[in-house]
Amino acid sequence: MKPGSLVCFISPDGKVYIRIVTDDKELHTHHGKIILAELLNKEYGDTIKTHLGHEYLITRPTLYDILKNIKRKTQIIYPKDIGYIVLKLGIREGTRVVEAGSGSGSLTTAFAWFVGDDGKVFSYEKRKEFYDLCKENLERVGLKNRVVQFLRDIKEGFEEHNADCAFIDVKTPWEYLDQVVRAVKNGAPVGFLLPTTNQVSTLLSCMEKERFIKTEVLEILVRRYKPVPERLRPEDRMVAHTGYLVFSIVKK
Repeated sequence: MKPGSLVCFISPDGKVYIRIVTDDKELHTHHGKIILAELLNKEYGDTIKTHLGHEYLITRPTLYDILKNIKRKTQIIYPKDIGYIVLKLGIREGTRVVEAGSGSGSLTTAFAWFVGDDGKVFSYEKRKEFYDLCKENLERVGLKNRVVQFLRDIKEGFEEHNADCAFIDVKTPWEYLDQVVRAVKNGAPVGFLLPTTNQVSTLLSCMEKERFIKTEVLEILVRRYKPVPERLRPEDRMVAHTGYLVFSIVKK
C-alpha cells in the first residue's frame, strides 16, 4: 500500500469506511481507532486491528462502495441509475462531460471515475452548500483533479462548446435546452433526470421544438433478494422509483 491509495475498511459487523492512505491521520470507528500509517505495510485483502483489538478487512473500494458512502445533503442519484447513465452517454477514458446540478456529487464522482486523467468533468451548481459538499466528496476519494467546478446558474450558459455529452439534473431543464445544445458537439448524447411525469411531459414538448432526436424515457427499478438458500425470497423493501431518465441525441 502506498500513500494516496484508496482503501475500504469493512468492520466485523459489515460497516464500511473509505479513506485515502496517509501517514499522519487516524480512522475513528465504533470499534476503536486505526492508524492509517500502518497500512503502508499491508496489502488489499489483509486485515488491520483497531487499538482495541478488533479486526477490519482491507479491500480496494469499488465505485459502488464509494457512492453508497458519499456524504449527502440532498437526494443522490443511485448506482442503479448511474450505471445506465454512464452507458447511454458513452462515458469513457478521455470523455469531456458537462453536468448541471451536481448536488452532493454522486454522479460527478462516477463521471470523474470513468473519464480518467485524460478526460474532464465540467460540473455546474448554483448553491454554495452543494458546491462545497461536492468538492469535499471528490477530494475525499482523490478525484477532484478530474473535475472543474462552477458555482453559477446555468441560465448564464456553459463555458464549454465542444463537450462529448451532457447530463442535466435541475428542476426546469426545458428552460436551458439552448444552452445544452451549444455546450456539446453535434451528435452528442444528452440526458436528464426528473422526479415527476408532468415535468417529463413538459421537457418532451419543448424538445420537440428543439434539435433533439432518438429520445428515450425510462425508469429503473431494483428488487433485491435475501441471500438465504433455504428461504430465498425478495427483501421486504426495494429501491423502486427514484426518478425518470430522459435521453436524446443533439442534432445541430
